[in-house]
Amino acid sequence: MDYKDYYKILGVERNADQKEIRKAYRQLARQHHPDVNPGDRSAQGRFKEINEAYEVLSDPEKRQRYDQLGTSWHEWQRMGGDPSGFDWGRWFTGQPGQAYVQYGDLDELLGGLGGFSDFFQAIFGGTPRSSWRTAPRRGRDYEQEVEITLEEAFHGTTTILSKDGRRLEVKIPPGVGTGSRIRVAGEGGDGYGGAKGDLYLRIKVAPHPRFRRKGDDLHVEVPLDLYTTVLGGEARVPTPKGDIMLKIPPETQSGKTFRLKGQGMPNLKDPQKRGDLYAKVKARLPQKLTPRERELFEELKRLRKER
Repeated sequence: MDYKDYYKILGVERNADQKEIRKAYRQLARQHHPDVNPGDRSAQGRFKEINEAYEVLSDPEKRQRYDQLGTSWHEWQRMGGDPSGFDWGRWFTGQPGQAYVQYGDLDELLGGLGGFSDFFQAIFGGTPRSSWRTAPRRGRDYEQEVEITLEEAFHGTTTILSKDGRRLEVKIPPGVGTGSRIRVAGEGGDGYGGAKGDLYLRIKVAPHPRFRRKGDDLHVEVPLDLYTTVLGGEARVPTPKGDIMLKIPPETQSGKTFRLKGQGMPNLKDPQKRGDLYAKVKARLPQKLTPRERELFEELKRLRKER
C-alpha cells in the first residue's frame, strides 16, 4: 500500500493552520470540480484526492493520527527501510464505517469515481458518510447568446430553445439591448446535492439598416427634397411602431435634427417609459434638370445676387 501525502496534495506545509488548509482546499476543489471539467477523468480523480486530503487534515483527530503515521513513515524512509516492508498493521483500524447519509453514496457525489482510497480506508476505517465535508454544491450557470432584431427588442418577443430534448419558450421583455441577460431559473447544470444552476440568455440586438440606438433613444436620417427644405411641408419619419408625419418649417437646413419625444425604445425596467427619436434631415438635391428647371435656377441665382 502506498503512503499518501495529504499535505502535498493540498500544497500546504505540515504546520499549516486550519485557515490555510481550508483556503487551499477551496481553491483546488473549485479548480478541479467535475462540473467545471465535464468528462475529464483526471480532474475528477484529483477532485476526489483533494477531498480525501481535506477530510483528514480538517479533522483534528484524524490529522493527529495521520501526523503520527507520517512521522513513523518518514523515519522508516530515513533509515533506508524498504517501503514494502513498513509495518502498516499497527495503524489499521479494522472498522469499515458504514453510516448512512441523505446524500446517498460517495460514488454519487463524486460522479461514480468511488469512495475514499484504500490508504484512507485502512488507516481510518472508512468514514461515516454523514461527516463528508463537501457541502452541497449548486449547479453551474450556463450562458447562451440569442440574436434578435430591433423590432423584437422594441415589442418584446419569445425565443424557442431546445434543452435535453425539451422545448423551452423564453419571453424576452421589451427594451432589452445588446448585453442584456435573461435568467431562466433551474435550466443550468446539475448540482451536487444542491440546486440546479440557471441558464442566462445574453441578448445581441442585430444592427438595423435605418436606426441607430443609444440607450433608449433612436437616431434616424430623413431624406427631404430641396423644395420641402426651402418651402416647408411634411416629411414621413419611420419609427419602430410605424411611420409618422413630421412638420418641416420653411428654410430648414440640411443636417437639422428634430426630437420626437417618446418615440424611442421602451425602458427595460419600466416599459411604459420610452426614449426619444432624433430625426436628422438630409436634403436631396435635384438631378437631371430640364432646360426650363435650369433656367429657373439661374433666375433664382440672379435674384439672390441682387439682394
